[in-house]
Amino acid sequence: MKPKLQTGERHGAAKPGRASKLVASGVRVSRGGVEILAGVDLAVESGEFVALIGPSGAGKSTLLGVLSGLDAPDAGTVEKDGEPLARPDLISYMPQSDGLLPWRSVLANAALGLEATGVPRRQARTAALEALKRFGLADFAGVSPTALSGGMRSRVALLRTALLGRDVLLLDEPFGALDALTRRDLRTWLLEVREELAATIVLVTHDVDEALLLADRVVVLSRRPARVAAEVRVPFESPRSGGIETTAEFARLKGRLISLLGGEGQ
Repeated sequence: MKPKLQTGERHGAAKPGRASKLVASGVRVSRGGVEILAGVDLAVESGEFVALIGPSGAGKSTLLGVLSGLDAPDAGTVEKDGEPLARPDLISYMPQSDGLLPWRSVLANAALGLEATGVPRRQARTAALEALKRFGLADFAGVSPTALSGGMRSRVALLRTALLGRDVLLLDEPFGALDALTRRDLRTWLLEVREELAATIVLVTHDVDEALLLADRVVVLSRRPARVAAEVRVPFESPRSGGIETTAEFARLKGRLISLLGGEGQ
């Protein structure tokens, strides 16, 4: 049996296995006089994996910042389990940059989030070491992240985020800077550990294939100022077997999403 991911649940994090529902209603955001989000309504069910796609500059990352509680909307609300989201520390958020500190070892980087929430260093690093074993990185615990490949760095960053044990996980193009083969490996890996993460997940991606391979539902944003243009349910069962991207249904859904995006990519 694979070791379970140990989290910081005793220090204010959610209990594993209890994912939360996240609802955004009428979210509007402007920056420098430019309207970015024009009344976005989005409901993510407990335990659901939603991929968020849209044209370049549509405001996908802006919406994720609002959902995280780190950015306040100009209008509208975000609720977690029916209550206003008042504390960003209730949600785990992984930005586009992995943010690994080169002067800290892989182990120390993985434990950093827990330490920042008040978990004693020894306890945080014990939990991080167990997670490194689960994530296939135990052999690199003592090295600098500068010695890691891009894919390994992404695993460490996601591990650090997941260790907080929160029941909503927001991922902003976590694999965006990686080559195609590494992205493919990490998609497979994320599907394998999804059940163990036991979280409601929202993933921003510019890759239609990635959205269909990972998500239960794909939400398409319109051009700026963005609204939800469409939602597409992904019918493939989880855990997913390899090769679904070669099926006729996958091709049909991909074609539909590209059409919804205006046929211009992202």
